[in-house]
Amino acid sequence: MDLIVYGIPNCDSVKKARTWLSDQGLNATFHDFKKQGVPAAALDAWVAACGWETVLNRKGTTWRKLDAAVQASVTDAASAKAVMQEHASTIKRPVIAWPSGQITVGFTPEQWPA
Repeated sequence: MDLIVYGIPNCDSVKKARTWLSDQGLNATFHDFKKQGVPAAALDAWVAACGWETVLNRKGTTWRKLDAAVQASVTDAASAKAVMQEHASTIKRPVIAWPSGQITVGFTPEQWPA
């Protein structure tokens, strides 16, 4: 399994993560949500591994711009995945799929596998 970083290229956290990984000598494939979309199977795996509350970014600009009814409709994993699939920028970034199979969400190098 390859090391894959999911996100958007202009996101500061994604930039920091890619730089950190490169500085560690780790080669990562980058998956751009804006150009390549959000793979449904991968989103399912992220939610299963980390929980939808972790994967869904409720602090970001995209979430705040969503209609209040859409925000209120997010009450479980299925409804959260539907919103994240439609609005990729509501996914907390970066999501990293590690060769070990571990999934991490956000820029947290202290929690990343060595």
